[in-house]
Order: sequence, then structure tokens, then C-alpha cells
Amino acid sequence: MEDNYGQIRVLHVLGGLGVGGAECRIIDLYRNMDRDRIQFDFLVHCSSEKTGKKSPTSDELMAVREPDYFDSSVYKLGGRIFCLPKFVGTNYAQYKAAVKRFFAEHRDEWKVVQGHMTSTAAIYLPIAKKSGIPICVAHARSAGVDKGVKGVATRFLRTPLHKDGICDYNFACSREAGISVFGDMLMEEGKVRIIPNAVDLKAFAYNEETRNKIRNELGLSNAIVIGHVGSFRYAKNHEFLLQVFAQVCRLLDNDDLNEYSMLHGMRVRLLMLGAGPLMDEMRRLADRLHIYDRCIFAGNKSNAADYYQAMDYFCFPSRYEGLPGSVIEAQAAGLQCLVSDRVTPEVDVTELVSMRSIDAEPRDWAKKILEDLMLNEDMADDILQEEIKVNQTFTQIAGERRESVFENEDTPDFDLLDMGTGFDTINKAVTNKEVRKVEGYSIGNRKESSEHILGELKTAGFDVKSQAKMMAYFYERGHF
Repeated sequence: MEDNYGQIRVLHVLGGLGVGGAECRIIDLYRNMDRDRIQFDFLVHCSSEKTGKKSPTSDELMAVREPDYFDSSVYKLGGRIFCLPKFVGTNYAQYKAAVKRFFAEHRDEWKVVQGHMTSTAAIYLPIAKKSGIPICVAHARSAGVDKGVKGVATRFLRTPLHKDGICDYNFACSREAGISVFGDMLMEEGKVRIIPNAVDLKAFAYNEETRNKIRNELGLSNAIVIGHVGSFRYAKNHEFLLQVFAQVCRLLDNDDLNEYSMLHGMRVRLLMLGAGPLMDEMRRLADRLHIYDRCIFAGNKSNAADYYQAMDYFCFPSRYEGLPGSVIEAQAAGLQCLVSDRVTPEVDVTELVSMRSIDAEPRDWAKKILEDLMLNEDMADDILQEEIKVNQTFTQIAGERRESVFENEDTPDFDLLDMGTGFDTINKAVTNKEVRKVEGYSIGNRKESSEHILGELKTAGFDVKSQAKMMAYFYERGHF
């Protein structure tokens, strides 16, 4: 890069700074930027009710705004936070007036305004452009809308973005997100640039020491842990996730035919990271499904990467997504992922991902999860270690076995003796692992496969360090 640009400030427009997908991705990008050259500021939204005004200033809103999850991170990185009144539909005139005043008061402070809140981007981006902002970008991060009136209103407000020229650039995290926000025509004309939701891949790489630490903290040292990461809202479809997990529990609890004998005796838990408006409702549903004591509602975690290590499997049945970073993070951690067919196919980067219809029965999803776990090398090794510990305990109680018992021609058929005990399933899993080998590693072995998986994700454009260099080039030059 040339060195004559000086520091450039970029304003990112968001609904808030909570632990959402867009927020996490932008903060990850921010942390990996050369901040001597590029600095980020944030324009967020909150209710104006506490100010007693219909169109309050940013300062007035910031005085009553509750600090959000990433506020401290922004300040530590050198960024600033501003605020607009939350758009509720009936305050269109007041919202527009607040936007005009904001950009008039902050003229010439930003080279780029990047709007990730596309529901009102057709309002604030044209105003930002008229105020003298050189580059205005609309960034689509969702491939759907909520149900009901809110969804209808969102589609209506996005309609102007289907026309070329509303902003200088259209970005989208996936093709589906681009079509959803900008329409088919702009997408087909090449007027939308796809920029994947990149993550810090190395931060999520499999780490056995971290895995043991988190599992011990959660009391899950001997458990099968199915994981999910996402806010508790309509799009994430937690009710289906809980129904799938309930079926996993029932299939294991009532496995009279010993289909899953290798997993017998192990506790099974559902570990969910995230918070949101539907969390209490999902707690009640878990109770009605009689699985509440097997569910862990962990909330938001600042060290979310560590919790992926503690999981054995990742289930993601979303109703719609732009491009879920959590599925990329799960792959980086080496987890097999069962993902809804409504999720953008761009997440299907590695051999770890399987996609299944959201219209399938929860029992079908549960069977797929159990089948994958049966062939998981790490799982087989964990169970084998448990069996070794049990045998060592019996040895301490009963004394060493006399090897002379087997020193004759009547050596027993161990395969026959193992039948129905669980060891036969382990042996099958070991045999089947050969089928699951890809370029010299086994999919079920997270440690062994880590380098290959991270390489595939980086090649596909999901490495935030590489993306930070690309975006810095764009912010400085105004083009790619």
C-alpha cells in the first residue's frame, strides 16, 4: 500500500453493538485493521423515549443509552459511538430529520459510510451522500425477514435498494443475501459484490487443552455435547433445535436394538450460546419436552471460541441467514455441522458440513447426528479411554488377570464376544473411518484435520486477516 493517505475514518451503521452476527464480524475486522491507517466509528440506534423528544440529537440519546456488549471494545480500539433514534415506522419524518442533523454536524469526518442496517439504508445513505460523504455502501447480511408485519415493512423499506445508484457500492455476505436485499436484477448485472463473513480462523482452531478446561468447568468431562451458537430470535429456529435434541435423547434412552450402543452410558447435553427475546420461551419449551436438565443456556460469552472446543457436534437449523459466521467458526474448530437447507450454501465449505431439509422431522435430524457421532474418531477414542479406566478399576479390585487363561488353542473369538457390548460398534467405527479419510486425515479427528480445514476456509475467503487487508485497500482507494 502507498503511505500518503493518512488516517481514514469509516462509519458503520448498525442497530446496536450487541453480540449479533454482523456486530461480531465487524469487530473482528476492526481488531485486525491497521488502525494507524483505518479507524472505525459506529452509528447505532436506540429508543428516544427517555429523552422526551421525538427527534433527539446523538448526544442526547447517548446520555440515556444503556452500554452495549461491544462498547468497551470499540473505545479500546480507538473508535467512537454515536446514536440515532430507533426507527419504528410512525416516526419517519423525525428519523429523517435526526439523520440530516447528524451528518450536517459531522461533515467531512468520514470517507466511507457502510450501512449494515439495510431496513433503513435507503433513508440514511442518500442523506449521507448529499452531506458530502465520498463513498456510501449498503451491506446486506441477511437473506430473509421476520414473519408478520415486521417482515412486510422490512421488504417495503428495502425496495429502493433494488435500484442502481442509491449508494456507491452494494456488498452482500452471500448471493442469497444480495438477492434478498438488492433484488435479482442488480445481482445479475454484477452490481453486488460478495464479501464473505470472515472470522479469525486461528482463534477457533481445535485446542485440546481448552476443550478439557471448558468441559471441566461445565461438568461435561464425560458427555456428548451438541452445540449451537446464535441469538434467541425467530430466524435461529431454537424450537426445532430443542425438538431435535429431545429426539436424540429419546433415541438413546430407548435404544432396545443397540443401534447406538457405542454411546450408551454417556450423558448427552445441548450447549447453547447466545441471548435474546425468545430465550425464556425456549427455556419453557425445554421444560415441556422434559430435556431442561440436559440443556445448558450459557448466554453470551466473551470467549465464545473456547466453547466451540467443548462441543462434539454443531446443529444449526435456521429458518434463514445471510451467511452465519457461527457455522464457519464451528468448522474452524473441527466440528461436524448439520445445517438447515435454508442456510446459504456458501457455508458448505468443508467436508464437515451436512445440509438437511428444515421440513424433515426432528427425528430424522436426530438420527443423522447420532450416526455421525458413531463414526466420530474422537468420540470413539473418548469412549475407549472410559472403558480402559473401568478395566483398570476392576483390576485394582480383583487383581491382575492370569494370562495363561488364553495360552491354549481355545482362544475365544473376540469379535463374537464383543457383539452387542459396544466394542463391536467401536471396531466398526474404526473400520469406517477409512472411508471418511480425506487427503490423509480423518474427518472425525479434529486435531489431525485442523490444518487442512483451516486451509480450505482461508482459500474460500473466510480468513479475517486477509479480508482486513482487502477492505483497507478499498477504504483508502475507494475501489477494489
